Amino acid sequence: MSKKLNIATAQLNFIVGDLEGNKQKIIAAHKKAHSKGADIIIFSEMAITGYPPEDLVLRKGFQDKATDIVRELAPYTKNGTAMLVGCLWRECDDHIFNAATLLDNGKIEHITSKYDLPNYGVFDEKRVFRAAPLPEPLSFRGINLGILICEDLWGFEVSKHLKKQGAEILVSINASPFEAKKHNTRMETAKKNVLQTSLPLIYVNQYGGQDELVFEGGSFILDKEAKVSFRQPRWKESLETTQWFKNSDGLWQCKSNADEVIESDRLQNIYEAIKLGLKDYIEKNGFFGVIIGMSGGIDSAISAAVAVDALGKSKVRLVMMPSQYTSDESLADAAECSKLLGVKLESINIEKAVRAFDEMLADSFEGLPPDVTEENLQSRIRGNILMALSNKFGHMVLTTGNKSEMAVGYATLYGDMCGGYNVLKDIYKTDVFALAKWRNKHGAVIPENIITKPPTAELRPNQKDEDSLPPYNVLDDILVRLIEERHSIKQIIEHGHPENVVKKVAGLVKLAEYKRRQAPPGPKISMLAFGKDRRYPITNKYSF
Repeated sequence: MSKKLNIATAQLNFIVGDLEGNKQKIIAAHKKAHSKGADIIIFSEMAITGYPPEDLVLRKGFQDKATDIVRELAPYTKNGTAMLVGCLWRECDDHIFNAATLLDNGKIEHITSKYDLPNYGVFDEKRVFRAAPLPEPLSFRGINLGILICEDLWGFEVSKHLKKQGAEILVSINASPFEAKKHNTRMETAKKNVLQTSLPLIYVNQYGGQDELVFEGGSFILDKEAKVSFRQPRWKESLETTQWFKNSDGLWQCKSNADEVIESDRLQNIYEAIKLGLKDYIEKNGFFGVIIGMSGGIDSAISAAVAVDALGKSKVRLVMMPSQYTSDESLADAAECSKLLGVKLESINIEKAVRAFDEMLADSFEGLPPDVTEENLQSRIRGNILMALSNKFGHMVLTTGNKSEMAVGYATLYGDMCGGYNVLKDIYKTDVFALAKWRNKHGAVIPENIITKPPTAELRPNQKDEDSLPPYNVLDDILVRLIEERHSIKQIIEHGHPENVVKKVAGLVKLAEYKRRQAPPGPKISMLAFGKDRRYPITNKYSF
């Protein structure tokens, strides 16, 4: 039985469905780990398929290829470095599992599968996978490894069972998505598992963006007293090797190299998340870059900053589309922001198009006063222009509406909602301002006037957002309570908000459900994002 062990942990950026590409990435990491003297390299959950594979799992051809790749990887371990790989595994034709395979000595040594399948929020694994029985430890060169697959860690039944069955080291492989408040909760959950078993824990998390999910990495190791003995960085790929030995008590221990880590702050993590989400969405889907309609306002300014930081200046196109209501102030602010970002600002005036629509609709609208219809026409003209440029030059349109606006429907279908991705989709307006200030501390790219001036859509004379909505600090507090905390109207009123304001906001949220169903995807950063996290019926007579 070995008394020393070198363990490599790999937090890598896999692509869902890219089975051959993911295989090659695993092979390259395995080769690197072998060169570092690793006895075993541990990969994240569903590394071969990428996570989440969703209904791809239901396709037999996908199942066949994914399980074949597990077998194809096994011979690479003849060099003396084993692999623990998250994968899809099929038994009895129709029993599909979220599994982990231990490959060693050129063959599949062990297979263990996920016990606790999550079926809430963005997760619906019970739809595609079969739950496995409580797992037994895997024997690796005389050492008993207790394998937990992501959700298995969030309860304590699996870790307690593994301890009872003789596990010596807990290994948790994960594809745990980012949320602004989740990192500390994740760490505390891991520590509770350790304290209840007195076993050290290796936690390996995925890195990268996948549609609306973002994975920040941040893998770590806890000793048997739940102290951090090793950390991998957040927000980057990482492959590291740790040295393990048996101490005088006969227990496995990792040589600590975890310096005191200063945790990044909330705004930094949110910014990193939306930047990574955009970068991977563009690059993994093969888009040339992005095009953004600049308004001189805060939302388009911060969206442009994220795009430049994520993709580089050469892949960002900025277009100003002024109308008769666009102020000189907005023109100047948009120009200054573009200059600070180092990106040329194009200008396409929409007044001719507005007049053309007015003339075409004159007979139909005869005798009716101008209203929101004419305002929305301006927005839709801008959407058409951006889509035309997108079609012609290959840039994906990046929409700029924030969560506050999406919540209450303060957005125009086929207008400013027109596009392929939205980095602000899960960010309330008050946090948009906070992010702008945070970004400027790391190099000013957003003019101060954009941050301080009252928000406006500029679709009619002297328009301000607060003509139609409560102040954003009030609106956002109501929305957080209504959406994420699921409070009733009565509870929110009892908190101190005026009854008429709360009822108006709740009514707008309910009414805008049909708009949100047609909104582009965007990175999830909160506990409850619009989309898979929140599945409300469009036709709905229930009052909050």
